[in-house]
Order: sequence, then C-alpha cells, then structure tokens
Amino acid sequence: MAWDDKKLEQLRDRFGGPNDHMVYDEHANHIASLLFEPGGTRRTAPYAGAMTFLDAPAADLTDERLHGLDVAIIGMPMDLAVTNRPGSRFGPRALRAIERIGPYNEGLRCAPVQEMNVADVGDVPFRSRFSLEQSHEDITDAVAKIVAAKALPLSVGGDHSISLPILRALAKDGPVGMLHIDAHADTGGPFDGERFHHGGPFRNAVLEGLLDPERTIQIGIRGQSGYLWEFSHASGMTVIEAQTLAHQGLEAVTAQALEVVGTGPTYVSFDVDSLDPAFAPGTGTPEVGGLTPREVIALLRGMKGINIIGGDVVEVAPSFDATSNTAHNAATVLFEILSLMQFRNQNAGS
Repeated sequence: MAWDDKKLEQLRDRFGGPNDHMVYDEHANHIASLLFEPGGTRRTAPYAGAMTFLDAPAADLTDERLHGLDVAIIGMPMDLAVTNRPGSRFGPRALRAIERIGPYNEGLRCAPVQEMNVADVGDVPFRSRFSLEQSHEDITDAVAKIVAAKALPLSVGGDHSISLPILRALAKDGPVGMLHIDAHADTGGPFDGERFHHGGPFRNAVLEGLLDPERTIQIGIRGQSGYLWEFSHASGMTVIEAQTLAHQGLEAVTAQALEVVGTGPTYVSFDVDSLDPAFAPGTGTPEVGGLTPREVIALLRGMKGINIIGGDVVEVAPSFDATSNTAHNAATVLFEILSLMQFRNQNAGS
C-alpha cells in the first residue's frame, strides 16, 4: 500500500505529542530505562564529569563496593618491558578519555555497565617506576584483591607483560585457557638478558603452570618475528596467522576458537597491534597486514557464553596515535570484552 495521510496520522499518534518519548519495543524500552532519567529523555553527557573507563562508576581497591562488583576495570600504566617504542604507560589515560563507546552493544543486545555492577577501580598503585619485577608483583597483588572480592578483573595496559602477573593471580587453582588476539605470539625467550619482557608472557605462563597451551588459541599472528614463536607450536597452542584468517574465514576461525577454549575457565587478551596500523598506528610494534576492527568485534561477539574469568587490552601508545583512532578501537574492544562477561559461562554443559 502506498504512503498516505492515514499512515502519517497513525505515526503521529504513536510517536508524536505526549508519546514523543515512548519506546514500544520491550527490549529497547528496558535499555532506555537504564540510560535515561525516569519518564524523561535526558542522560548524562559522555564528555562531562570525571573520566573513567567506559563511563563506569569510580571506585578503588580499598572501596567497600569492591566486594559487590561483578567486574572491576583497572589501569596498569607500566611499560618497562617494551622492546621497541615506549609510551603504553599512557594507554589507560588515553582509553579513559574516549567517550563515544557504548553504552549499548547492538550485537550482543546488552548494556554491560548498566546491567552488571561494574566500576573503574583506578590504577595499580605501583611502588616503583623503575623496577619491572616489583611492578609485576604489584599487579599480582592488585588483581588478587579483585579475585578475592569475587569480581572479574578487566585490565588496561601498559605493555603486554602485564598478562603474566595477572594470570599469577587468576590461575591459582590450575592452568586456564586463553583467547589471544595479537600480531605476535608473545612466547619468546629471554631478550637482552630479560625473561619477562612483553614478547614472552605466555611462554612464562605455560612454564609456571598458569596457562594450558592446548586450550590456548592465538589469532592474528604475523610479521617479522615468526622465528621466535617456536614455543607456541611445540607446547600445543593453536596459532591462526592473519593470512590464515583471511583464507579460512571468520566464521570457521570463531568455531575453532570456541572448540579450543571449550567450557573451562578462559582468559581473553587483546593486543592493539593485532589491528592493522591503518586502524591502530599508536602502538609500540606495529605490523602491516593485520586485522580490521570489524573482524575483531565479530570474533569476540562469536565467543558469547565462554567461561571468561578476566581480560586485558594492552599496548596503546598515545604519542604515536595522532588521530586517537588506536585508543578508540582499543576502548571499543574493552567494551566488547566487558560485554562477554555479562554472558559468562552460558556454554557450560552445552
């Protein structure tokens, strides 16, 4: 039927005048009720007020509210373990400044900050800006407090070496699985006399009994350092190179990732250099030929229901991020990992 005045009047009756603020869809109405003032159309401007990750409420590691949280987002401004360009110590600050993320996840149909009890608990209180070993101890201590409060830790680095001390706090009951999205496998050996640099956290995690390599999948691997990743293959990790993802297709790789991690406890680690430098130039070790933000978002949404026990987003170096695109993409991934936490463990027993 053609458009006519009767249809126009019906729309005006439904959406105009006293009904101009109405949302009739049940799900959409639920989301709107979480975001807007009761009976109104006003919500807090995302660019106003104190900066927090994803505009989450602020708390701290000593706050009584820590014990009521579902998820604690914590900054780790430390880049003592980088092998190339420094600056990811400023990554947490850059991600807090990104205001246009969420609050609604249209793919997973959720508003995680509003539908869970989530807080930005500040940054790890590092005792030294010079000692890598001490900084890693501080990270483990901070995450242990979050775990003791029965909240899920979602961390923002900082360099990728932070994943090892996080896993030390998370895997006390046995090794966990991992979804790892990165340009580099980060399973290298000692470099310039240092074992705990950002190119080796997952080698160390396996050797310390924290990470189950046969329940670990690494996606997006590429670049000039392939000769360093022997440990990934030798230990039984599943390695999906960026070019393999292009050939196999996202749907097949997602299905493989779900099979690898299974229903056991799983950590999610995202290095922003997994993205092609066209989307994320602001990082210490950029590698051409990477993933697109759309691929990463689709991959993460495809992991809905895994038994996620924590996650991190790392290696944003704002001084190389002239347009803020790197921080924006990293904050988007942070939001996607947080959204996964709302559906934690729904695949158990399936």
